[in-house]
Amino acid sequence: MILLQQIINGVMLGSTYALVAIGYSLIFGVLRLLHFAHGEVFMVGAFIALCSVWYLHVGPVLAVVSAAVGCAALGVIIEFVAFRPVRRRSGGMLAPIVSSLGVGLLLQEVATNIFGADQTRFPPQFEATLYHFGSLFVTSTQLFILGTSFGLMLLVHLFITRTKYGLAMRAVAENVDVAGLLGINSNAVVVLTFAVASALGGIAGVLVGFAFSAISPFMGISMTIKGLVVMLIGGLGNVYGAMIGGLVLGIAEVLTVGYLASSYRDAFSFALLILVLLVRPQGLFSGGLRAGH
Repeated sequence: MILLQQIINGVMLGSTYALVAIGYSLIFGVLRLLHFAHGEVFMVGAFIALCSVWYLHVGPVLAVVSAAVGCAALGVIIEFVAFRPVRRRSGGMLAPIVSSLGVGLLLQEVATNIFGADQTRFPPQFEATLYHFGSLFVTSTQLFILGTSFGLMLLVHLFITRTKYGLAMRAVAENVDVAGLLGINSNAVVVLTFAVASALGGIAGVLVGFAFSAISPFMGISMTIKGLVVMLIGGLGNVYGAMIGGLVLGIAEVLTVGYLASSYRDAFSFALLILVLLVRPQGLFSGGLRAGH
């Protein structure tokens, strides 16, 4: 029963990792670029939700919605300011990566100046209710996180496979030149990709804030690393790989903390990454965004 309880906790944690990694995968799948400010978008989402709770007195659902809308807008701004001009002037990956790092540091500094460097928590009304199922227990927060995360994963799958916008993303990911010849506006697809990816990252920030009842301007740093680890485990640019990789890493981390020690948590994450890359260098899944048929 203890093992099952740890797996439940791991799935909850892993589902938030998956949402962040899906954002990374969408952007990498379309642009073949790494977005190193994505962790800070995750952090901004948590603070947008906190401000919504403080000043608008909204509940958890509207807090998540406000973070999604705010981070989608932030993602579009980042694309226009930090990515598009650099992509046009340089054909390599280095300049966009440096630009995104600069944006991440800027967002971190702004958040620190506004909210301070200390951790902040959501108000007491967001404290969880405990439900017992025999010797197992699940909190209302865990149920909310799991329902939201898996619901969003399903929506992402339907968006990619069943809508014309998702098909346009896959076409641009396959070949941007051919997609342009077919009448697809690649710039519009890139903007949409940043909006969707950033909305998912912002929602993940809120869910992590609910789970651990603590947010800070520096919470995006570790999530940037974890998101990249998950994306590499799942396969570069593969959305479904990001979903599975996030769950695998979350369960592995929780089991490591439960049966070994919390100090081994990050070490085990990177050991898992190295093991996967040694056995399967392309990750658990290959093919990128275009593989999501």
